[in-house]
Amino acid sequence: MKPWKTLARRTVFTHSKYLTVETHTVELPDGRIIPDWPWIITPDYINVIALTEEGKWLCFRQTKYALEGTSLAPVGGYIEPGEDPLETAKRELREETGYEAPEWIHLGSYTVGANRGIATGHLYLAYGAYYVTQPKSDDLEEQELLLLDTTEVEKALAQGEFKALSWAANVALALLYLRRSGKLS
Repeated sequence: MKPWKTLARRTVFTHSKYLTVETHTVELPDGRIIPDWPWIITPDYINVIALTEEGKWLCFRQTKYALEGTSLAPVGGYIEPGEDPLETAKRELREETGYEAPEWIHLGSYTVGANRGIATGHLYLAYGAYYVTQPKSDDLEEQELLLLDTTEVEKALAQGEFKALSWAANVALALLYLRRSGKLS
């Protein structure tokens, strides 16, 4: 299979560092040209599932502007320009929860929009997390830090309580990793 080729790109809208919309001219492998392919640019981000030394899952109960009601959520945040995704994950875990972890597992990096760009989410598992300091979060949403057991997390995942796709995927990938590695039975 041959990839599409970007022949030209033009910015049609910019709104702060959080959103840019472009129009691309692309050439398909069969030679056809699409002159106005929409492309969306938002910052790449991290999500972190943290498991404490005692085997508890750190999750937030919180609200988000685009979600109805409350949702369970992992630690998350945007990657600053030039920042390494793992360093972002470590920084966000400490800022949002006050925890650090000795073991970090990269669960994958995934594009949000396969045909429109959007962003890449870098998903992590922080294993053996322990409390070190008071959180210093600058999040806009109200949130409550919870310590859940594995059964509660599995039930919440099955009931759709992690309402954003990357959050649910992060939880599912963490459960899969933990089971396959023998860290969960």
